[in-house]
Amino acid sequence: MSSSLDLSSAHWVKSSHSTDGGQCVEVAPGFPNVMPVRDSKDPSGPALAFPTPAWQAFITAVRAGEFDAR
Repeated sequence: MSSSLDLSSAHWVKSSHSTDGGQCVEVAPGFPNVMPVRDSKDPSGPALAFPTPAWQAFITAVRAGEFDAR
């Protein structure tokens, strides 16, 4: 993944499931072919950019409960 992705105009959003406890990630939808993700506690820190298919597979797995504690 290229490190030249310009996120300066990104519109970051938190999940509606996030709480006020500070354990949140934010995503910036709208970028072609990638989903930028960052730690909401460090908005000026680094962001990861996942390929869109990988991000969609991750969200599908989360919704299916594949990462639930057992």
